[in-house]
Amino acid sequence: MEQHTFRPESLMMSYGYKPELSEGAVKCPIFQTSTFVFKNAEAGKRFFEVAYGLSAANPGEEQGLIYSRLNNPDLEILENRLTLWDGAEACAVFSSGMSAISTVLLEFLQPGQFVLFSAPVYGGTDHFIKHVLPKWGIEHASFDANSSEEEIHQIIKNKGVDKLGLVYVESPANPTNALIDMEMCARIARSYHSDEKPVYLAVDNTYMGPLWSHPLKHGADIVMYSATKYIGGHSDVIAGAVLGNSRIMQRIKTMRTFMGNMMSPNTGWLLMRSLETLKPRMELQAQNAMKVVEYLNEHPKVEKVYYLGLIPEGTAEYQIYRNQYLSPGAMVSFDIVGGEKEAFTFLNNLKLIKLAVSLGSTESLAEHPATMTHADVSPEDKQKLGISEKLIRLSVGVEYYEDLIFDIGRALEQV
Repeated sequence: MEQHTFRPESLMMSYGYKPELSEGAVKCPIFQTSTFVFKNAEAGKRFFEVAYGLSAANPGEEQGLIYSRLNNPDLEILENRLTLWDGAEACAVFSSGMSAISTVLLEFLQPGQFVLFSAPVYGGTDHFIKHVLPKWGIEHASFDANSSEEEIHQIIKNKGVDKLGLVYVESPANPTNALIDMEMCARIARSYHSDEKPVYLAVDNTYMGPLWSHPLKHGADIVMYSATKYIGGHSDVIAGAVLGNSRIMQRIKTMRTFMGNMMSPNTGWLLMRSLETLKPRMELQAQNAMKVVEYLNEHPKVEKVYYLGLIPEGTAEYQIYRNQYLSPGAMVSFDIVGGEKEAFTFLNNLKLIKLAVSLGSTESLAEHPATMTHADVSPEDKQKLGISEKLIRLSVGVEYYEDLIFDIGRALEQV
């Protein structure tokens, strides 16, 4: 028989699910239960041995169901399907994107170490790194898209080579769309890595994944998502996900067990439904974004547009873009001519596009990063990183593109 490998979008309706175990239901039911009955005491003992890492699973042995803080069918099937997009060995899903991020940071950083991170990052991540981790004696250092490999090594040396615990990257950067070279960051992390003191590269892929970018293929050890965004895609769930190899993910799942930040079965079921339409949604959003960008880029009241599809060919940034991404995506930021007053006037006059934070949903959303998602970022960092009062972030949805352009144009007329 001819061998054929099905693509992820073809497997999103069935992978990891056995209808015969659920009365033949074509869709996975919601397993709204806190605990599971063991067939016998010996089975319960074995399940705990594997779950707590007291014994390795045998080849082909499936993890037994114990308690929904440890595992649940909806979440396990969802995790299995998410691995297909990134080519990961394992996945863990969480109650929010921030719970996924904070679990990774707390698991792979220890008091006395520091995290090296790319700037800017999502405002919640920035706050956690700068204001929460220091309570546990964990410091930080940052670099940006303009930093060379040599400059980043110097930053590490200035903080102390032996203190580096984790390299954390968000690319494209939220909200400026600045690109970080993942393969360069992987080389940097590897140069300080040892079996006794591992230094991993973690990448927040929320802006572009899991369809348009696959960081594990570019040297990342860990890839993270706010699954609230494109994976969920309908502004109706809060969720997170982390992927990597089995050894790393065992550590993350163990930490998740004891932090208790597990996703609910109902949320897992909703995300399984969303995965079935992930590709057509993201494709349409990207197509719409290109049309919107064409309009914005020619408008006299728009000073500059930040969008991957506008990166000049022949530049170093363009090489990163072509290497790391399959599409420019649907996230657009732009500087309006003026400042906060003009930006607010524009935002207040949008009708079809909603004035709200978040991104990646079916509806288009617009916000003002400097006073909203990145309000807690220091004024010095905002100025350095281009998060100005005139910057507007736009997440393009699935509406008809001419209607989006009409709404944007009407709002700009009021400025």
